[in-house]
Amino acid sequence: MFKLRTLPFTEIVGFISKETCEFHYGKHHQTYVNNLNNLIKGTEFENKSLFEIVTKAQGGVFNNAAQVYNHDFYWDCVSPNASARSAELDEAINATFGSLEKFKETFLNSAVTLFGSGWCWLVYNNGKLEIKQTSNAQTPVTESMIPLLVVDVWEHAYYIDHRNARPAYLEKFFNYINWEFVSKSLERAKKEGINSVNFYMNSLHA
Repeated sequence: MFKLRTLPFTEIVGFISKETCEFHYGKHHQTYVNNLNNLIKGTEFENKSLFEIVTKAQGGVFNNAAQVYNHDFYWDCVSPNASARSAELDEAINATFGSLEKFKETFLNSAVTLFGSGWCWLVYNNGKLEIKQTSNAQTPVTESMIPLLVVDVWEHAYYIDHRNARPAYLEKFFNYINWEFVSKSLERAKKEGINSVNFYMNSLHA
């Protein structure tokens, strides 16, 4: 049985309100966990790890498992506390995008222009950084890409606080990125490859 992870904060003042946490985490995220537990009963996935389910399942089982992971990862990508980027991350961003400002522009534009519901990711892929859009529950993990940063652009992620103003939500998002977590994700990606994703999932769903 999978359990809803602990939320790292109760709110992020000016970005994610307590009400949004109550609905986005307490209802939406919880529902994906509940659905996954119900769907895997009596199937080949009943005793599998979350990583195995995300990388091998299809249909409703995949959708709910991937949404559990996508949300798990999103909550760690934001923080009410400021943190610094590692020299390694700065070097990678500058090498790929030219500057942090150019990365911000490219990443937020990708997130703004994603049609419908989904996610915008910064991933580590074959030794380099890439920006990746995914729709609905899709995740780069199924393509052996290693997530470093994600923003949720399903409307339920921001409607309570920002109504339908996705660009305003995304601008705020960039101000609250947990750069320490992103930096550690890059470090692990370089050392462990896709197994770093498996390790992350198991750390939350042992």
